[in-house]
Amino acid sequence: MGLPKERHNGYSQAEQMGSFIRDLTAENISSGIIASTLVMTGPALIILQAASAGRFTDQQTINWMFAVYFFGGVYSILMPLLYRIPITGGHSITGAAFLATVTAQYSYPELIGGYVMSGLLIFLVGISGLFTKIIGWVPKEVIASMLGGLVAGYVVKLVPAIQEMPVVGGAALISFLLFTRYVKKFPPVLAAVAAAFAALFLTADVHPAKEIAYFLPSLQIPEFSWMGLVTIALPLAMLILSNDAAPGIGALESEDFKPPIRKIVSSSGVFSVITSFFGGQCANIAGMMSAICAGPDSGPREKRYMGAVVSGVITIVFGIFAWKIVPFIQSLPQAFVSLLAGFALIGVLHSSLQTGFSGNRYRLSALAAFIVTLSGVSFLHISAPVWGLVAGAVLARTIERQLDSLSEK
Repeated sequence: MGLPKERHNGYSQAEQMGSFIRDLTAENISSGIIASTLVMTGPALIILQAASAGRFTDQQTINWMFAVYFFGGVYSILMPLLYRIPITGGHSITGAAFLATVTAQYSYPELIGGYVMSGLLIFLVGISGLFTKIIGWVPKEVIASMLGGLVAGYVVKLVPAIQEMPVVGGAALISFLLFTRYVKKFPPVLAAVAAAFAALFLTADVHPAKEIAYFLPSLQIPEFSWMGLVTIALPLAMLILSNDAAPGIGALESEDFKPPIRKIVSSSGVFSVITSFFGGQCANIAGMMSAICAGPDSGPREKRYMGAVVSGVITIVFGIFAWKIVPFIQSLPQAFVSLLAGFALIGVLHSSLQTGFSGNRYRLSALAAFIVTLSGVSFLHISAPVWGLVAGAVLARTIERQLDSLSEK
């Protein structure tokens, strides 16, 4: 099903294991820790917000957390070891942000069906080689602007969150700005998260609100519908392809790796389908995490793949202990959750607006996608991000394409 085949190089398993261990360095271990921490902070909080909006049970919420982190971690171990390239796995933070707008509108089985279809779409795009063409049909400016409108609401909540928790918010903001200015090699988001947690524990008494008994993750039964295909699967697949697969592959190529693009995309689809049957929306190549593990700070180029492996191991552990972690995160003040989610998405908002509005070709289309998505309107059970995509794509392919044709004559 599009999964990569292991390449036999004549070495025994013991020799290969020894090679992997020798390739561990302080640099790639550090990069793996940073990459995994990124996906375990803001994205986890956004998942819990989406689960709360959909009124998920504790078991459904923990299934979701387990699925995306466990299978995302497995992906992050398997792919780098097969190709010796830092293909780092995780789940889509923008996909989770999108689902926060739709979980309340569908039943749980319908959501699972949407996740399954999304994974199948990604798989088909991967094995067909249509990745570039599919992304190209909807201009990248429109997709980026839709994403900007989607995450802007989270980032804007930073302001009232800092007002409500001035000590915690102030510590996070100052740390973010200082690390942005003076410490280029350490992600400012992680500095803000660490400062926020330190300030919270020093100023408040935080304990899990409840204990949740351990239970084995279970298979979920999907329910398929045309509405789920159009309003859940299609936009989710496009977000994963455009905001995770494309940046992740681009980051690898920019560091002179030669990523197997079809196999990366198709395996992301396969892992996403598996993940969906356990209640998660996806498990795929992660753009920002791959960029961290592939970068020069990860040490010698031929050993950077172990950063992705380290990230995968940590992520798996996080998923296994989701039943313990979820009650703790749920006990955090809502303003604190909004604070962390806002900081986690600042970079996404900045890059989205830059991509969406830096050129002159699709300014009207990009603006329409941004405004419609930001409005949050839902019509005919179709969420604002989908309407934003539709509005932007239609304008791009009609009005602005005609304007381009007229300007060329």
